[in-house]
Formats: sequence, structure tokens, C-alpha cells
Amino acid sequence: MSDTRTIPIRWQLLLAFAIVYVVWGSTYLGIRYAIETIPPLLMAGTRFLTAGSILLIWSLFRNKARPTWKHWRTALVMGTLMLLCGNGFVTLAEQRIPSGLAALLVASEPLMLVLVAWAAPRGLRPKARDFAGIFLGFAGVAVLVWPSNVSGPGADLIGAALVLSAAFGWAVGSIYGMDAPTAPAPMLANGMTMLSGGTLLFLSGLLRGELPQVHPEKFSAVSIAAWGYLVVFGSILAFSAYTYLLTATTPAKASTYAFVNPVVAVILGWLIAGEPLTVRALCAMVAIVAAVIILTAGHRKKAEPEPGFGAEALAAE
Repeated sequence: MSDTRTIPIRWQLLLAFAIVYVVWGSTYLGIRYAIETIPPLLMAGTRFLTAGSILLIWSLFRNKARPTWKHWRTALVMGTLMLLCGNGFVTLAEQRIPSGLAALLVASEPLMLVLVAWAAPRGLRPKARDFAGIFLGFAGVAVLVWPSNVSGPGADLIGAALVLSAAFGWAVGSIYGMDAPTAPAPMLANGMTMLSGGTLLFLSGLLRGELPQVHPEKFSAVSIAAWGYLVVFGSILAFSAYTYLLTATTPAKASTYAFVNPVVAVILGWLIAGEPLTVRALCAMVAIVAAVIILTAGHRKKAEPEPGFGAEALAAE
């Protein structure tokens, strides 16, 4: 009897890991295709408004808990930092740089997290291991953004700056979310954050003058399919799988997506979109992924975060 009970659980774990690894890694390519014919901030805004509404309605239907003003205030702050700044900047950056390169730069978020946590009130000074990981990670970033050389062209500096700013915003939002009051149900908290961030993204798109660029008859089938993929798979399915992993395994193991997603994104961008895979990009990928592994492994014994939106990576885009 014990075998029949454990085998399905193992399959569920494998499936959940596969979804988080592959789907979140593929969202960068999804963003690239979605913004080919759909204005970027309006695309991101409608994506999170749709996904957030579904999560919020589903959570309210299944749970008796109701959010308070304090919960909405937290959702607004986190939506500003992690979606408006985080996802919005990445979406804009992908108009200038390849999706795989964006994913590699986003992988610097754990490095930012260590530095932001250090700078916070009563923050802990990073250990020597952490400094080594930070140095290695930013060395990888420097390889990517350095001007053109024999290893291949460097990244568009504006695009790279947008992605690094996005990673910083997610790091600040993650630190803020650790102590801020959030809705009791993770799905409810995430739905509220997506609604808040989606609204801000949509309004920013309007202020940026994207509305006159909206011509539904010119939206390509690929862009529409990519938008739907981001809503259903990137925001809802992958989030649900990640939430399951936080309850079925350790958060440290669940967080391994942070160094798998960039690899998946680079490979998919190369295979599907024909994005260049240079020696420079490969060297940077090794350095950044190794840095994230060092930082992640160095904090496995520390207190783990509660399952909520703040625990997600920028790859949840």
C-alpha cells in the first residue's frame, strides 16, 4: 500500500519541477513573441489583470478568508516593485535585447537580494561565500554588457540597464514581502498582487501612449497565442506548481528554478527564435548560474520564506 501512495507523489513532484523549470524559463520567449504586435506594457498589464482576476476569484470561492486594507496595501507595494518595475522593465527591454540574454541578466536577482538584505535595517553582512558568489555573478553580468569584442557583441546597454533595474525591484519587493502583512492564502495574495501590478502596468501603457498602437486586427496569431500562454501557463499553472513545491518539498529545493530558468531560456531562444548563442553568452551563463548556486546553497539552513508572491522569482513573468 505504501508504494501505491508514494509513486503518485513522486510523479507530482517531477511534474511540478518540470513545469516550474521549463514554463518559467520559456516565459521570456513568450514575452518576445507577445510584444511583436501587441504594445508591451498593455500586453503585460492585461496579462496580469486576467491572471490575477482568475486567481482572486478562485481563491475567494475556495477560502473564507477575506483581504483587509493592509493586505491590499502590501499587494500594491509589491505589485509596483515586482510587476510594474520588474516585469514591466523586462518586457520593455525585450524590445532591445534577446530573450535569452534578458533571462541571464534576470538571474542576477539573487545577487541583488543579498545586497538589499544587507543594506536593510539590521541587515546581516554577507559571508565570504556570499561575496564570492556576488563577485562571480556580477562578473558574468559584466561579460554580457561589456562593449563588443572578439567573443561577440555586447548587450544593448539600455536594455541591460532595464533588466538589471527590474532585478533590483524584485529584490526590494522580496525583502519587503518577508515582513509585510499579506493575505492568509498564497493564491489570494498572489491574485491581489497581480491585479495591483496589472492595473499599474496598464495605466503606464496608457501614459506611455500605447493605446493608439492597439490594432487588434493586426495582432498576429503568434502574439495572441503567446499572451494566452503567459496568462495560463506562465502566471497560473507555473505559480500553482511552485506553490505545491513549497508544501511538498523544501523551499531551498523549490528555489532551484533560479539557476535552471536562464539555461532553459537561452536554449529555447536559440532553438526556436534563432537567437545567437555566443561563447560570451555561454561563459556568462556558467558564471551567473554558478553564482546563484553558491548563494542558494549558502542559505539553505536559514529561515525559509512563507509561500507567497515574494518567494517567486522574476521568471514568474
